[in-house]
Amino acid sequence: MNIGAILAGGKGLRMGGSVPKQFLDIGGKPILVHTIEKFQRHPEIDEICVVCPVEHCDFIWELVNQHGLNKVKYVIPGGRERQESSLVATEAMYHQHEPDDILLIHDGARPNVDERIISENIKMASNIGACNTVIPSQDTILTSKDGKMVSGYTNRSEMYLVQTPQSFKLKVIYDAHIKSVEKPGITDDCSLVYLCGGEVGLVEGSKANVKVTTPEDLQLVKY
Repeated sequence: MNIGAILAGGKGLRMGGSVPKQFLDIGGKPILVHTIEKFQRHPEIDEICVVCPVEHCDFIWELVNQHGLNKVKYVIPGGRERQESSLVATEAMYHQHEPDDILLIHDGARPNVDERIISENIKMASNIGACNTVIPSQDTILTSKDGKMVSGYTNRSEMYLVQTPQSFKLKVIYDAHIKSVEKPGITDDCSLVYLCGGEVGLVEGSKANVKVTTPEDLQLVKY
């Protein structure tokens, strides 16, 4: 079984508005609905789990019913940080499904994921156990320890920008979370697996697979 876990806990502070970014309107529907629909329509996705703040659970069930998103089987309260919400989703699905079932963890504010990316995530995670959706960096990347002066440069050919979904066999990501409970602040699920010694494959993402974080991102996604 393949399960899409949609993390919809963003507050949208950098958007500068009062509405959480996942509920902003695009074409008459909230961003979150567009995101869920990509998984709803994918023939290999069997179930969808949405993780959100407890105060949003009833509203999201309303959206699910209103838009006929019948693959959504779970809407569950998340944690204060992304890592906590990812753990909540992983634990809930691990206890409901088989260890080798595939969990695709995706940002609720990333509505332009396409069918190819989802398909390749399922295939790669099934073969390796974990995979990360990425695009190669087209810009030179430097490091700075103080935000004022250059500390070093990286090899651009080895640099990739991380997107979602990030996908796993359930046992792989569950075990990584359990081993990493004392490592707070990790914002990338694949890094949990990697830091625990697991292998992580790469799936080619897309420039269109934008996460809405700023007003500029919203205009790009609308376009």
